[in-house]
Amino acid sequence: MDIDIPEYLDNKRLDQAVAELFPEYSRARLQVWIKAGQITVDGKTLRPRDKVHTGQHVEINPIIEPVETWQPQPIKLNIIYEDEDIIVINKPAGLVVHPAAGRSHSTMLNALLHHIPELANLPRAGIIHRLDKDTSGLLVVAKNLKAHAKLVAELQKRNITREYEAIVNGVMTAGGTVNAPIGRHPRDRKRMAVITTDKGKPAITHYRVIKRFRAHTHIKVILETGRTHQIRVHMAYIYYPIVGDQVYGGKQKLPKGTNEELKQYLQNFKRQALHAKRLSLIHPLTGKQMNWQAPLPEDMQQLLKMLKKDFQQLL
Repeated sequence: MDIDIPEYLDNKRLDQAVAELFPEYSRARLQVWIKAGQITVDGKTLRPRDKVHTGQHVEINPIIEPVETWQPQPIKLNIIYEDEDIIVINKPAGLVVHPAAGRSHSTMLNALLHHIPELANLPRAGIIHRLDKDTSGLLVVAKNLKAHAKLVAELQKRNITREYEAIVNGVMTAGGTVNAPIGRHPRDRKRMAVITTDKGKPAITHYRVIKRFRAHTHIKVILETGRTHQIRVHMAYIYYPIVGDQVYGGKQKLPKGTNEELKQYLQNFKRQALHAKRLSLIHPLTGKQMNWQAPLPEDMQQLLKMLKKDFQQLL
């Protein structure tokens, strides 16, 4: 797999740059590959601390070791599309994508290993990108190393389109773009935040209004980058936090006269109202443009119906 150094990584150390460009591999593994000469820059072997520059060509020839610690589990997957090279899954809210500290089972990765045991030979079982546990919607997974390498490169080049729908608190006057770097929160390591120092990574989110209600807005969101919690952090940053977000949502504010049914539903809506609705990419082997859509889950559809009813009652 290969990629050119983008402008924002100019003059970075090689180990730092490849960790940013190939997040599906651990930093420790990348360090080993650099020292073993399996990562080259313009055809040359460099040291981890050597600086790289915009336009230089980085190539990785990895040795993938089977993952033995992740166990397959017979968890049902909603597979939207599958061929010899890729799988597209509509993930429900509540399903964790990838095992982490404290959770080694009952994840989408465990389900994938049960569906296709050979995925154990791919980094992260072929998972190219993630959704938060309580975000629903579309994900693409590679089934072989060639497809994996091409999809990762396309993701880094921002050639994979991911379109979301969300319901946010507050009434937006218009759509816009949030261009604000994101990094780990300086005090709470479980959270992300807008970080304006050099520790923040570039993050761009575009949003458009679909429908306004009395105190909420239904929006479409397109990611240009893919940082952890990006949409949730950016919406909270511009004071339109996502409904139900238990980390970034803040206190629910409802206008006078809100009907009791809607109040109760909002109080019990305990996951972020965020859904990855559309996925568009060029097939890594055939070169064909492909598009998939997944309808809003029932809980978000019901919330929209109730917001519409509340809005119409006061007309």
